Amino acid sequence: MANDKQELIDIKKTIIIQAPIHKVWEFAATAEGIEAWFMPNNFKAEEGYEFQLQSPFGPSPCKVLEIEEPHRLSFSWDTEGWIVTFELREVDEQTEFTLTHGGWKDAGTMLPKANEKSEVIRERMAGGWVGIVEKLKKVAEA
Repeated sequence: MANDKQELIDIKKTIIIQAPIHKVWEFAATAEGIEAWFMPNNFKAEEGYEFQLQSPFGPSPCKVLEIEEPHRLSFSWDTEGWIVTFELREVDEQTEFTLTHGGWKDAGTMLPKANEKSEVIRERMAGGWVGIVEKLKKVAEA
């Protein structure tokens, strides 16, 4: 019998933003900043803080897992075990921003909220993150 357990790798997007790290951090680690490029939310930069992202599927419960200003922010997203991490690194007068979306269930696992298999949602989100990270670059460079 075939084993349909196929692990999905993390989504990782890295971009260079022509802005100082502290400016990019304001967009990555404040409610107003996150709303400008990602989704409406009630985020607070406190470890353990529970907040919601207003996704197209309705409110998504989240929890801040780690904050290391201005270099790293990690939070759980929704109820599927996802972990999203923003990593910022100063490179000359610019900021290297890396987004990682991990915590994926096996490829064939159905995700009830979206009513799709994990691999389908991961593929869709991998494409979506490209535009979202580009939007961060645009707002942070303005």
